[in-house]
Amino acid sequence: MALVFTPEERGRLRDALIAAARVDEHISGAALTGSASLGAEDRWSDIDLALGIAPEVEITAVIADWTASMYRDHQAVHHTDVISGATTYRVFLLASTLQVDIAFAPPTELGPTAPTFRLLFGTAADKPPPPQPTAATLIGMGWLYALHARSSIARGRVWQAEYMISGVRDHVLALACLRHGVSPYQGRGMDELPPEATAAVAAALVRALDGRELRRAFRVVIHALLAEITYADLELAARLADTLQELATGTDPR
Repeated sequence: MALVFTPEERGRLRDALIAAARVDEHISGAALTGSASLGAEDRWSDIDLALGIAPEVEITAVIADWTASMYRDHQAVHHTDVISGATTYRVFLLASTLQVDIAFAPPTELGPTAPTFRLLFGTAADKPPPPQPTAATLIGMGWLYALHARSSIARGRVWQAEYMISGVRDHVLALACLRHGVSPYQGRGMDELPPEATAAVAAALVRALDGRELRRAFRVVIHALLAEITYADLELAARLADTLQELATGTDPR
């Protein structure tokens, strides 16, 4: 039987990690981040903590100590890092399938970058919110993926073609998220979109790895991309319309 964490186990572990941070002389502050900071956890939420490292303390040494503890005491089986500025986000996978994210930051970087931040102790730094992706950037990435989808289909590279078509679709949905005022990051707002915003791209899901199906899905997603560009920038949509429509039909047998 698969080992799956329970919410009670998750709560006990989070409490233990916070208690450890409070007594660690190398930790100057800590914050609860993620859904728990807003009281919005569900059955599948992970643990998200941010730790401020005391001045004059070597961050890598603190990370090494906490990592050893996660493996020794809490059944971590692997970890991976995401680096942002001077902050290291170390993401642990536990044997129970629980994900534990611990951000190790200098004091000047321990602060809110989103509404999901609740200071537990120490001082929070004032940090500007990260910039949202712009519609122009998402549009540019959309047609870039589309170009590679076309060449992949033409070359018979079916897996790469599916990947590129999905990339176009993801950027169309991110544009829709911007338009409807929900998060465009990592698909977080996609399930909050109204049905009419997702209907256009639902048919762009690739249902089989053959040329005919890839071309069909590609045509659908190109039309969806052009529709979202029209919402974002009517003048740009007019400039791109002929080119995108040529892309949509350019992979058809001739």
